[in-house]
Amino acid sequence: MSPDKRPHPSSSQSAAEVIESAMQAMTNASAPEVFDVTIICTTDDYQAQYWMDRLSKGVCAPRDSASGCYPMVLAVSEDWSSPSGAGNGLGTLYAYQKACRAAKEKHGVDLAGALDRGEISAALFHTAGKGTRLAPLPASENNNKPGVKLPVCHELSDGTHEPITVLEAVVRNSGIYADSRKGRLSVFWGDQIFVPTAPFRYTPTHHVDIMCTLEEEPPTARVWSDKGLDKYGVIAVSGGGDAAQVEKVDHATAMKMLKALGDIDRAGPSLGSFSVGAKILEALCTEFKDELDKKDGKLDTDPHFWMPLTLPQDEYIALMTEKGVEAEESRTHHVRMTKMKDTFMSANSDLGLFGAVDVGAGACWWDYGQLKLYTANNLKLNEEGSDADLLRRFFGVTARQMNSDLGGVAVDDSACVFSSRAKCGSVGANVSMAAVEAQEVQIGEKAIVVNCCAKKIVAGKGAVLYNLVSDLDDGIVAGDGDVIVSVTDTEGKSMLLKSKIDVCGGKAWKSVLEGNSMSFEEVHKQNRDTDISTIEKKRKEQFKKTSSSFEI
Repeated sequence: MSPDKRPHPSSSQSAAEVIESAMQAMTNASAPEVFDVTIICTTDDYQAQYWMDRLSKGVCAPRDSASGCYPMVLAVSEDWSSPSGAGNGLGTLYAYQKACRAAKEKHGVDLAGALDRGEISAALFHTAGKGTRLAPLPASENNNKPGVKLPVCHELSDGTHEPITVLEAVVRNSGIYADSRKGRLSVFWGDQIFVPTAPFRYTPTHHVDIMCTLEEEPPTARVWSDKGLDKYGVIAVSGGGDAAQVEKVDHATAMKMLKALGDIDRAGPSLGSFSVGAKILEALCTEFKDELDKKDGKLDTDPHFWMPLTLPQDEYIALMTEKGVEAEESRTHHVRMTKMKDTFMSANSDLGLFGAVDVGAGACWWDYGQLKLYTANNLKLNEEGSDADLLRRFFGVTARQMNSDLGGVAVDDSACVFSSRAKCGSVGANVSMAAVEAQEVQIGEKAIVVNCCAKKIVAGKGAVLYNLVSDLDDGIVAGDGDVIVSVTDTEGKSMLLKSKIDVCGGKAWKSVLEGNSMSFEEVHKQNRDTDISTIEKKRKEQFKKTSSSFEI
């Protein structure tokens, strides 16, 4: 790989300059920045195959022959023994080990060796979870939660335009850190996009570093209270740059727990995403070899890795007691992690153990993990202001209508319509619409319509229509605030699943809502281990057949 020739943001840059550098990096169509290796941790093998195909045609498509097998996409499933899963700690290690085997089998690449030599950067994206708070949208993707589509399209390597998925957006977003992380594995969550206001190119100084939004002021009791830091997992950084993590404690308790760090210079909420150097990654895999071999146990990074590695034993036990963990269990785990830490650092003292990567307190943040946030952030495409401008720029929105043929449709100036066709009707104010085909559309204000096809589509104010195909003369009809999605099986048969925009899927998970024959939970169980690639093909065939049955 050729040496980097791009200018690197410096710590002296203003927030506006950093944002501009980040946007240039994320939206460079000819050479978007991505990690050399992208690992997707999925629920099952069908999802794994889908993402290897999808990402290799999109944001991780090969750039040129000189790049060899990079960028490489490796998707693996978490086939863990425990039904509750491995947790994001053991889950990260297990997915990495499976990815190493896949790299060898599929590409003849020694992933661990290349990482250890600092030749490549690698990123792992966790996508598991039911997506209860985003229901019913993940059900329409047959439990493939990161495959939920956004109402804006991007171009795939074959020249087609399709709605971009949440995961594709996250992969594009996170690539700005790849250049700084050769020889490291970066771990991200699959439903949040952010634009940093603090420099994103840096030289790692610690074996582990974690992303956070550090406050500019020292963490006094007043700052701690005013910023609500007692409600978060907080990363605290000493004047020397070493960091530690505490969770949901007041200022006095935090200072007591963090006394081993010395003077605390800055603190702020943790974002959870982190990176680890190849050596400590290997050490963690060795330490938890028994659990990984047996595929047994559940450990998360914050309570089981970072806190016992950075907090004194008594303080760690106190925090875990508040979580309902027995003191003796916490003491035993802390002793284990301390022994691992001491052995590791005695042989690898060139870097500190645990540090922070500040994304800036003013970072732009777009979360798609809940239905209300999915709606709010997608409607932001229509808004005015710097945050909305950045969101449109990130998604490559250069006009309110793109790749669309709307004939005699009256479209409000504020509406955003992408890759859609219609002959007549109206599209109201602040509508977000993508991949829609119909003879007539009547779309009310603040509605979101994604990947829908029918002779006539009617959406009330604030409605969400998703993955719907209808060959009925009446077409698709939704009232104000209705949420309607289609759930398709491998035979191509579909059923409607309904909700309301103000219904929390997590709270209604086990309930059968009006208009449905099944609960969200029952649909989730029915969707398990379905061949989503086949279903996607069937859905596209139905869309094309229906679209060709009427004149546009």
